[in-house]
Amino acid sequence: MSMPACAIQTRPWSARRKGSRLFGFSLIELLVVLGIVGLLASVVVPVAQMAVQRQREQTLTRHLFEIRQALDAYKRAVDQGRIARPAGSSGYPPSLQVLVDGVVDLKDPQGRLLRFLRRIPGDPMTARTDAAGNGAWGLRSHASDANNPRPGADVFDVHSSSAAVGLNGVPYADW
Repeated sequence: MSMPACAIQTRPWSARRKGSRLFGFSLIELLVVLGIVGLLASVVVPVAQMAVQRQREQTLTRHLFEIRQALDAYKRAVDQGRIARPAGSSGYPPSLQVLVDGVVDLKDPQGRLLRFLRRIPGDPMTARTDAAGNGAWGLRSHASDANNPRPGADVFDVHSSSAAVGLNGVPYADW
């Protein structure tokens, strides 16, 4: 049974408009969505910034540990008689670059160099570098006071030269 050609009905105009409305958004709906996205962004951005700061602090901790381990290894080598100790010196290296360049091992018959670092790690809290391209660390000599670290004839310790304060409330220079 077929229908006559004149009996085919088309959907009324109002029905077509209601069907297409399912895919459209009103201005209020768009404003609500933008408001929600803005609220989420205001929460996510500080969390992301804190994660980046925490990562930089972990890098600072790791770099300080590497340098301090090398300084201690140098001092042990001096105490063991493997490195010549000038009269009146503390036994710590005269500069950080000595840890990279190396010193002659007095107990090695072939006179090989003792090296303590492959490179001087940079200070992640400052963008400054020294002439060699290394991070500009604050240096403390053996003769200086712990509360007022100053460079001197040797390198007893290093600290960040940043004036900023860490997430834990302690200035980076005191780490």
